[in-house]
Amino acid sequence: MQNATNNIKPHYTDFRSVARALTIVENDLSGADELLKSLTFTKSSPIIGITGPPGAGKSTLVNSLISGLLTSGNKIAVLAIDPTSPFNFGSLLGDRIRMAPHFNHPDVFIRSLATRGSLGGLSAKAIEMTDVLRAAGFNYILVETVGVGQSEIEIAGLADLTLLVLVPESGDEIQNIKSGLMEIADAFIVNKSDRADADLFVNNLKKIQNKETQLPVFKTVASKSEGIDQVISFIHSKSEAKNSRKELLLAEKAYQLIQQKRMAGINKKKLQQDIAKALNKPGFNLYEFVKDF
Repeated sequence: MQNATNNIKPHYTDFRSVARALTIVENDLSGADELLKSLTFTKSSPIIGITGPPGAGKSTLVNSLISGLLTSGNKIAVLAIDPTSPFNFGSLLGDRIRMAPHFNHPDVFIRSLATRGSLGGLSAKAIEMTDVLRAAGFNYILVETVGVGQSEIEIAGLADLTLLVLVPESGDEIQNIKSGLMEIADAFIVNKSDRADADLFVNNLKKIQNKETQLPVFKTVASKSEGIDQVISFIHSKSEAKNSRKELLLAEKAYQLIQQKRMAGINKKKLQQDIAKALNKPGFNLYEFVKDF
């Protein structure tokens, strides 16, 4: 398998090789480490993180961004993160449903990935898989993450540019948003801005920011492709600029990868089964169980 793996050179002109390389890495198949260590990056492929609460229209926004980025002759890769059930460990990988308009486009590659229980909405595998996509030579890589709220700050360790998608109805939660996700955003997108109180929400979003480091706020109606051109112009401008957070991003990536390696021997399903057995014994203590485990 190792020899076969070494012959895999993912390239956007051959989606089959890209998909095969991603499968090897995602499932830790034989040769995965060798494949990752052999990756070479011939072009700068910015990773754009699309994050935000459920119902904000992230998937619709991604669809519109793909359409806009394709007009420049770019090759686009999308990694769609889907939630994993904590009970049956299953996941609905909904890329075919959510991005049907682009699924068969020859210049668009779409792949789903389950969170695998990650509280921050990202599996550590997402880091490795985005690097495979970068090595494949795509011009832009869009990562749409699970909308799980403030704990989703892990995206800061993955994306070169993070777009936080909100809706006007988020106004009541704006202080909570400020204490969490706002610190990792590079821009705010108020989607569904044709709804009532959208302008008021945008103004409040600007007011609670630090004036010296105020981030741009874009109004969009992704379902109608309104406001998308401004977002794409921002992506282009940021992609050409030097990333001042490069060291921070790489350190966060390294932390996630080290954490993944050290936890590799922990089988979550077996853990649940062992706890079920331990609960039948008198005097069960979770902390004693964890120490012995």
